[in-house]
Amino acid sequence: MSVVFLKMLLGYLLGSISGSLWLGRLRGVDIRTKGSGNAGGTNAFRTQGPWFGLGVGLIDVGKGALAAWFGGLGLAGEAPSLTVALLTGAAAAAGHVWPLYHGFRGGKGVAVVIGVLLVLWPAALAVLAAVLLLVLTTTGYVGLGSILAGAALIPAAVWLAPEGERTVWIVATGLIAGFILFTHRANVQRLRARTEHRFERARILARLFAPRG
Repeated sequence: MSVVFLKMLLGYLLGSISGSLWLGRLRGVDIRTKGSGNAGGTNAFRTQGPWFGLGVGLIDVGKGALAAWFGGLGLAGEAPSLTVALLTGAAAAAGHVWPLYHGFRGGKGVAVVIGVLLVLWPAALAVLAAVLLLVLTTTGYVGLGSILAGAALIPAAVWLAPEGERTVWIVATGLIAGFILFTHRANVQRLRARTEHRFERARILARLFAPRG
């Protein structure tokens, strides 16, 4: 068994540890039966409160960071590999979306992606966070913000990624953007049908600049 495959397998198994489902067991609730039915941080926050949602987010970001960290560790005499770290992080994201321990029904993977970026390219988080916050505070749509934030990583890779890693990051961010769009496909359908849930309280900029009659 190759080292790369073993790291990816461990990354997938780590990613399959769902923060919302494990914390939900302590509370006696299956988050997939609440709200949108998604086992992610947004649905956890919406249905179980901010502290529960924060705990879920920390676990899910943490497992992405841990997967990227041990994926990038080189063996004796080997240099750390960004590609292997990204593959291990991708496996953790796949485990989050299709968790082995929970009937392959998990979350949407954004928190895991954040954890991977936190370890491998922290500067990209500024771009992701800026776009996500801008969309959230103007529209109130978390799913739309996640999709656009993922897409914004592509030009960020073109202009901001370290020169020696730029090609790898352009490919990686393209795949990340596609992955986020895929896991949020139901959100896209609800947006088109105008039935998507909106966080009205988050629309700070929309209220600030709304015309006053």
